[in-house]
Amino acid sequence: MRRTTIALLAALEATVAALVGYGLALVPLMLLWAVHFGLAVPVDAFFRAAADAWLLGHGVDLVVHLDAATASVVGMAGADEPFTIGMALLGFAALTFAFGLRIGRRATASGTPIVGAVSAVLVTALLGTACALLASSPVAMPVVWQAAVLPGAIIAAGVLAGVMVSFGRRGWATDVTTSAVRERLDTVPFVASAGVRSAIRVGVGSALGVIAVAAVLVAVRIVLDHPTIIGLYQTLGAGVDGGIAITLAELLLLPNVVVWTASWMLGPGFALGTGTIVSPSVTLIGPVPGLPLLGGLPAEGAPLGVLWLALPVLLGFLGAALVARSKPERDDEPWWATLAVGAGSGVVAGLVLGVMAAASAGAAGPGRLADVGPDALLVAGVAAASVGVGAIAGAFAARSRSRHGRPDEEEPPPNDPWWRDARADGEDRPAEDPDATVELDGITRGRR
Repeated sequence: MRRTTIALLAALEATVAALVGYGLALVPLMLLWAVHFGLAVPVDAFFRAAADAWLLGHGVDLVVHLDAATASVVGMAGADEPFTIGMALLGFAALTFAFGLRIGRRATASGTPIVGAVSAVLVTALLGTACALLASSPVAMPVVWQAAVLPGAIIAAGVLAGVMVSFGRRGWATDVTTSAVRERLDTVPFVASAGVRSAIRVGVGSALGVIAVAAVLVAVRIVLDHPTIIGLYQTLGAGVDGGIAITLAELLLLPNVVVWTASWMLGPGFALGTGTIVSPSVTLIGPVPGLPLLGGLPAEGAPLGVLWLALPVLLGFLGAALVARSKPERDDEPWWATLAVGAGSGVVAGLVLGVMAAASAGAAGPGRLADVGPDALLVAGVAAASVGVGAIAGAFAARSRSRHGRPDEEEPPPNDPWWRDARADGEDRPAEDPDATVELDGITRGRR
């Protein structure tokens, strides 16, 4: 497939990703315009609001200026002054990331992933910039430079993940850039490259395991507290159209809630306003935003909530043990290499969960709502320490078990060191001794 075709296809998919996200924001707003407002409000305001929502979902800050009448209706301190809304609705970001993952896999299958990646990122950046410029109004003004960078960065992360997944399954692509990168990587010592790959696998797997358990916990909590959530819907009295809009907003906010739950399980918890905390040990909250989904918040600290702190340790232990069992050629590496892999796994897990925590937090409104979500640095530190301890223990446990369970006749030969790359099998072997003897059919014969 020609590079021009690949670039056009990637640009088309990036455009579709932006349009799908924009449509998810626009449809409920148009429903409100038609049903609730009776077509009496200028429709351009809803198109700009949809663009603002799409940008906000990718982490772009919105600077809001409310008039005196609207600020009095809001009834919060600081609403009459300009304030910033910076908490991303991660549902939009997750959608863009998924499209980027698809683009990366398709571009890699075509043999030129760099072309597809560059095309998708440039188109997304241009669309983000255009949305910010067209959606600016006296009420809400997106930060233009963030709109030019953040949506493109999110789809770039998805494309990179798709490329790496494809490389792992199908091998490296054959274009010039990818080949140059592979040649550079081939010069890295085997112990370093293998250790980095193992640390990434364990760290990312442990972080995603924490997120998966948090998602299950959120689902269970919604089921158990559905009477409270339904009661809040009825209290709001938003009607059918308003209920649909609120539900869609909650679905877009659901990834944030999952990340907050993961932060709760790790121990640091999260805030729902300045001076508030929701954690396993203590829950201290005041008035919260009127979202029915927040009806599932615990009323007080969970007595056995500290048991969740063992989850990242267990995931790190299991991940390191499984990866070590799948890499028997690394059983004879020195102890410091095993220690480095375990510690690196903790660093990777901390980076992943810390980035997620930072993306899920931010200002949700004026006054006390300027501080919502978890502390990203604290989450990253706790995750790194917990997963790192578990991964170190799991790696050494698997290493010890492999060494004790290996028969003596399977000991590796002294001329096959642990740092030697398995790809070089058959190279750099010592010359055969001309005086060595071999046994053939019971006859010992010397070679001269």
